[in-house]
Amino acid sequence: MKLNIAVLAGDGIGPEIVAQAQKVIDAVSVKFGHEVEYTNALVGATAIDQVGDPYPEETHDICMKADAVLFGAIGDPKFDNDPKAKVRPEQGLLAMRKKLGLYANIRPVTTFPSLLDKSPLRLDIVEGSDFVVVRELTGGIYFGEKGRSEDLKKAFDTCTYTTEEIERILKLAFSYAEKRNKRLTVVDKANVLATSRLWRETAQAMEGDHKDIEVDYMFVDNAAMQLIQWPKKFDVMVTENMFGDIISDEASVITGSLGLLPSASVGIHTSVFEPIHGSYPQAAGKDIANPIATVLSAAMLLESLDLLDEAQAVRDAVNKSLEEGVVTEDIARDGKPCKTSEVGDWLADFIKK
Repeated sequence: MKLNIAVLAGDGIGPEIVAQAQKVIDAVSVKFGHEVEYTNALVGATAIDQVGDPYPEETHDICMKADAVLFGAIGDPKFDNDPKAKVRPEQGLLAMRKKLGLYANIRPVTTFPSLLDKSPLRLDIVEGSDFVVVRELTGGIYFGEKGRSEDLKKAFDTCTYTTEEIERILKLAFSYAEKRNKRLTVVDKANVLATSRLWRETAQAMEGDHKDIEVDYMFVDNAAMQLIQWPKKFDVMVTENMFGDIISDEASVITGSLGLLPSASVGIHTSVFEPIHGSYPQAAGKDIANPIATVLSAAMLLESLDLLDEAQAVRDAVNKSLEEGVVTEDIARDGKPCKTSEVGDWLADFIKK
């Protein structure tokens, strides 16, 4: 099989961690007899610096023609510290989601037995946690009308959803629940927000078509609390854009490191696979960033192309590296931590052997 993968390494540690994922994909391709073609493209602060646009049209064209997109990270302190900047790296991410029709972000949250002591939660609370957060990605307050008054003393952000937008993300969430443990939690704020009431009404109307799924409804503040108290009670969680942003980041801490969790953004056109963490500019160029989340994102990429054995080979290599302590400094135990590039090399070698 020939794989055409668009590579958007982005900013900060993006190029370093993506390079390790490419090593792993290359190793899988050698082992299983595939051919891979990578096409690099600009995104984020790097794209602003070079062409003045965080998601150039050329990048979009490359993404549209690819089988999948391997994405690193975007963000740069020089933009974070300038609230008046008219063009920001994050605008590129939002533009990519909108133009590719990436209406859903899938974040599996799985604990690793060898790293349970790295979690901030007690062992009895976190052990065995395994759930998926399905976040709506192209609607809500992030994409609604926004602005400032002429005197700059008033600002507004509008949250808007349509029944069609809600139905398509719920349909996806129900499908994940079907494949897992048949439990779905709909997270909203229906006691306060009109958009949340529409979410709840729509979900309730769809329950009849999924009678084998146990559906419960939870206000977002209660969900945030229960996620820490009883993470094992959740199977599939689905929610709107901003709530999903917050809940999924909170959930990521359960595993003990942001550097361990992958994600997939799927929708109308080409899907994008990326680690959940940011650009970590303090570590850029130091060869110390954890590449595991990006490598596991590559596994999700392979799985999306129906290369199931290949995806499992990647996950097996990751599990073995964690057991053997072939890890970066953020999760290293006694002894010398490995460099980012060393972890990538070890994973690739393990797969080939």
